[in-house]
Amino acid sequence: MKSLCVFCGSSPGRVPAYADAAREVGRLLAAAGIELVFGGGSVGLMGILADATLEAGGRAVGIIPRHLWDREVGHGGLSELHIVESMHERKALMAELSDGFLALPGGIGTLEEFFEVWTWGQLGLHAKPYGLLDVHGYFRPLVRFLDHAVEERFVKPEHRAMVVIEDRPDEMLRRLREHRPPVTPKWIDLETT
Repeated sequence: MKSLCVFCGSSPGRVPAYADAAREVGRLLAAAGIELVFGGGSVGLMGILADATLEAGGRAVGIIPRHLWDREVGHGGLSELHIVESMHERKALMAELSDGFLALPGGIGTLEEFFEVWTWGQLGLHAKPYGLLDVHGYFRPLVRFLDHAVEERFVKPEHRAMVVIEDRPDEMLRRLREHRPPVTPKWIDLETT
């Protein structure tokens, strides 16, 4: 793994554990020589993550839509910055530049980005690993919902298993580097009832 895309909040969140985890992920990426690819923001967990990566001697590549750059929320001190015209362009370039994906705590945008790359993996459009870093139990309710979706036969167990879930940044990075998503057909079944 040469690069990892990290989706995370433009807010630091309620508890210091979120920022602490973002800093640790940044330091771990730098120490492992893994390039950070992220949304290019200077605010919230995005800024904390990028700053920690850079301070530890790593590379941080940001991709930000022009409308956000113009609002002065873009990070001006990155190793590389791509200003794109749309959110769709942003996500496509982030996916292209990354060997895997990780979601830290964040809001709707973080979840939307993560679910899109998971959907692409489920459809066989890529075979890159992806995970949820469950800092301070943030993703526990979501994990329960995903398990419920499996029980209700809207998600195959193999597709649910594609997501690496871990609460320690060092263990998450190890598992993402070793993880190989299974190849399985998307559809639960082709029979109509």
